[in-house]
Amino acid sequence: MTAVAGPPAAAATGSGRSRPGREILRTAASVVLIAAIFAFAVPHFASYRSVWASMAAMTWAQALLVAAAAAISMASTWIMIWSVLPSIRLREAAVVNLGSNAVANTLPAGGALAMGVSWAMLSSWGVSTAEYVLYTLVSGIWNVFARLGLPVLALLVLVTVSRPGGGLIAAAAAGLALLAATAAGLGLLMRSESFAVRAGRALRPALAFACRVARRPPPADIPGSLLGFRHRAGTLIAARGWSITAATAASNLALWLVLLACLRGIGLSQAQVSWQTSLAAFAFVRLLTVLPITPGGLGITELGLIAILAGGGHRDGAQVTAAVLLYRAVTYLPPIPLGAIACLTWRHAPALIHAKPAGLPQGDGDGKRPAGLDR
Repeated sequence: MTAVAGPPAAAATGSGRSRPGREILRTAASVVLIAAIFAFAVPHFASYRSVWASMAAMTWAQALLVAAAAAISMASTWIMIWSVLPSIRLREAAVVNLGSNAVANTLPAGGALAMGVSWAMLSSWGVSTAEYVLYTLVSGIWNVFARLGLPVLALLVLVTVSRPGGGLIAAAAAGLALLAATAAGLGLLMRSESFAVRAGRALRPALAFACRVARRPPPADIPGSLLGFRHRAGTLIAARGWSITAATAASNLALWLVLLACLRGIGLSQAQVSWQTSLAAFAFVRLLTVLPITPGGLGITELGLIAILAGGGHRDGAQVTAAVLLYRAVTYLPPIPLGAIACLTWRHAPALIHAKPAGLPQGDGDGKRPAGLDR
């Protein structure tokens, strides 16, 4: 989507000289922070021995409940991707999601690299640059809306059973303010050509990096691309806006249901940790991890959930810690090996993912779909 002022190679050289030092520093800081959280902060609430004992006490039925919730949550994300990008099949959406998540969950700069991975996959299946930009921005905007709106929803739910804490009230207020600002920005983008041009210039560095990762030449004119995006986004939102909104909401709520299933699976009752409190904690931490300080929010998510749900280390601290670590294990870890398998399949057995009818051309490498191809 992006355009660079000069040739792509020159831009890459000019911006890449100081990048290795920054990336090494960022990686080291992430590793130190994650290690400190798991070595010192988490054991403050419960020992790992007691956590393991709580997990080992789960029945097969409870374990199956957690596994089913995690599988449904994963599939809901694939449906959300497909709702924004209907030109691909559901299995292709699964491969894109798993492959990009594997990168995002393991590397400090995983977000940008994951964008490059998903771009490379989608373009190999005939998705044009314009379609990819539309998918990335619309899905990203709707996910931001969900993250910002969740604290407001959680606050409204929580006031029905207890008095919300100051942290949740502040998070809800911040989320509401940012939600209004984001909605206003989207409105300006859709209505103002001059705003679209300025936004395109601001997006150049990040998207130029994604172009290099995907090994795709950047388009020549990002302002023109954003102006085209306005028209395509308007058409997509008019046609599928409600389905995109429903799929995004379902994906976020399905992820919260995994946390709730883990809490109940470990043995915590509604009286010990209510579903309203778990929703509030989930919403607060989702807002807290908007900025990718660590890969996939590793460490920060665990500590935030445990601190809120355990209430500073009360008698259920071991069970709460076990439930949170179980939740993170079933949502954070599976995409890594599954994503590696998806990437290997995409590279070495692409027909298993994107089988095309015999006799049709495979595309021209520029992301243009062959005429007449049944998607």
